[in-house]
Amino acid sequence: IDRSLICCQYQHIMKKQIHAILLLVVIYLAFISLGLPDSVLGIAWPSMRIDFSRPLEAAGWLTIIGTACTALSSIMSGHVLARFGTGRVTFVSCLMTAIGLLGYSFAPSFWWLFVFLPFLGFGAGAIDCGLNVYVGANYSSRHMNWLHCCWGIGATLGPMIVTGLLAGGFSWRAGYRTIGCIQLGLAVVLFV
Repeated sequence: IDRSLICCQYQHIMKKQIHAILLLVVIYLAFISLGLPDSVLGIAWPSMRIDFSRPLEAAGWLTIIGTACTALSSIMSGHVLARFGTGRVTFVSCLMTAIGLLGYSFAPSFWWLFVFLPFLGFGAGAIDCGLNVYVGANYSSRHMNWLHCCWGIGATLGPMIVTGLLAGGFSWRAGYRTIGCIQLGLAVVLFV
């Protein structure tokens, strides 16, 4: 009887460890996807501005408003996380980011970018704070370092994806659409 009890306890501990590792992998993927759109505007803007007949400096307005939305989302995140929980906030934020990216890819004019910009800004700010708090509370500082390393991977891959598509003869819209679809796929994984 004692041996079977020890075996059951061991299995229970192993299941919890496997669950914690799988959850950490999903969190790492979420941070990679969080970094994907962060550097894309700089690569896509030269093509975007030609399509929209805008001067080079018009990207500054997108950057300023996007940063303001992200900051506001980060400021409000404590209240939002307390009310809805990290899982729901992360899922909705990832979905918002996907909507923003896909909206950019279908925007018929420059002004439509401002319609989809809050989706990107608010989504990014909430994911960032929510996952930082969760990892900080439930994992060691080593995992926090890896978490931010994953953001760097995403921030590197995003421009590489867009550059590869532009070099392949595709439009900047294909770059935003591809990254939006990746975000949408991650939102499904987070939902599950």
